[in-house]
Amino acid sequence: MLYPDVLLRNAKLSDAQSIALLLSYYAEKNLMLSKTPELIIEGIRNFVVAESNGKLIGCCAVSFFSEELAEIRSLAVKENWRGKGVGKILVEKAEEILKDEGIRNAFALTLNEKFFAKMGYQKVEKSKFPQKIWRDCLGCSKIMQCDEIAMEKRL
Repeated sequence: MLYPDVLLRNAKLSDAQSIALLLSYYAEKNLMLSKTPELIIEGIRNFVVAESNGKLIGCCAVSFFSEELAEIRSLAVKENWRGKGVGKILVEKAEEILKDEGIRNAFALTLNEKFFAKMGYQKVEKSKFPQKIWRDCLGCSKIMQCDEIAMEKRL
């Protein structure tokens, strides 16, 4: 790890508000979708967080689609911690969780193709993930003009 004072851990219910605030910061910049604290609480066991000096500085979640396929999602790092390896260690931790569950393929929908390419993900067509489209995308305000790039990695 790049910083000895950065701790990775499973998210707790008490993190929901901080996660929601972090996601909404990037949602306001049109870089990701926001999530309410209630939605985060529903899926809290799927989140990992990074903290420094007791403050949340990043988050990442996994979403399972089948016994072989899962998504890396809701990856966000506080602005002043970006470019310092926090996103990388969050994704690595999420991939470790997926491997422990027997997941063979991970994917992400992202606006940061370069980041995921460095992590070993390959660009693919979004249509490769109809489960994602049916479960999450149909209710999205960007459904007709989605600008996210689908990236996939064999774990």
